Amino acid sequence: MIIRSKAPLRIGLAGGGSDVSPYSDLHGGAILNATISMYAYATIEPLEGDKIIFHAIDKDEIIELDSKENLELDGNLDLIKGIYNRVVKDFSKKALSFKLSTYVDAPPGSGMGTSSTLVTAVLGAFAEWLNLPMGEYDLAHLAYEIERIDLDMAGGKQDQYAATFGGFNFMEFYKDDKVIVNPLRIKSNVIDELSNNIILYNTDTSRVSADIIAKQQKNVRDKNANSIEAMHKIKNQAILMKEALLKGELNKIGEILNYGYQYKKQMAKGISTPLMEEIYTEAINAGASGGKISGAGGGGFMFFYCPANTRYNVINALKKFQGKVHRYEFTKNGLKTWTNR
Repeated sequence: MIIRSKAPLRIGLAGGGSDVSPYSDLHGGAILNATISMYAYATIEPLEGDKIIFHAIDKDEIIELDSKENLELDGNLDLIKGIYNRVVKDFSKKALSFKLSTYVDAPPGSGMGTSSTLVTAVLGAFAEWLNLPMGEYDLAHLAYEIERIDLDMAGGKQDQYAATFGGFNFMEFYKDDKVIVNPLRIKSNVIDELSNNIILYNTDTSRVSADIIAKQQKNVRDKNANSIEAMHKIKNQAILMKEALLKGELNKIGEILNYGYQYKKQMAKGISTPLMEEIYTEAINAGASGGKISGAGGGGFMFFYCPANTRYNVINALKKFQGKVHRYEFTKNGLKTWTNR
């Protein structure tokens, strides 16, 4: 028997960062994101005996452990161990024996929500295997708790919900970890035009998102007026983006992205870098009307809105850098799990 799952990565179109505590607890957050055809995958193969094997295929890492109820977090695939520990604690109540293989289509530090999407995929595979009684909100919230509370990894709340629900969603975040996911009914021709006009670009750089997020959180705790005002503007950007997409006002997308780009840089130091500024300027000069740093910033992916027929000029202009344009499609579905007997 083989149990499989896959969960889509996402791009945050607007509002990114307003889902991070303590800002979301104090002021409420809002994000508009959309899942794309890049995934995190998990496969569980039950084993006889008392062994656990973790194989992170994309990282070329494999470890074999004795099966027990709680695995030590020693810096070696702790993300996967943390999921297992929580599943045993909350559900199975006993040690399990299996091989878990994982793969993610984008590298860590890409700004695409890779770690949270991987947690969602792995948790989904366990839920399929053990027939765990969890709905979409339950699974997304548990994935959030494992990453942010159990493993104390800094970050927001959007990624786990995007990976679980899939599609275009306007998400609202409140205190006490309350999240409301509002699926958007966007016309198919609007989605097709977005897919054509939005260029997804890997800058071929990486960053530790936790460092930037920690600065953002400190700015809120220290009541840094400029940073908090920038977060207010970013939250408003999500509302503007929602209205433009639902009304099919594609001519406003680039302007809204550029609006957010300018304010996002004021949320914390390190969100943009000299290289990213150069890339952004080059894309704008080539015809893009706006763009965005994906995720917390500091490296990883960027994307640009290229109206009319400017995408080809922008792609050519970006060839001077070391990065790569990625093909993708927007997806309607979130986490999928299945069993092959």
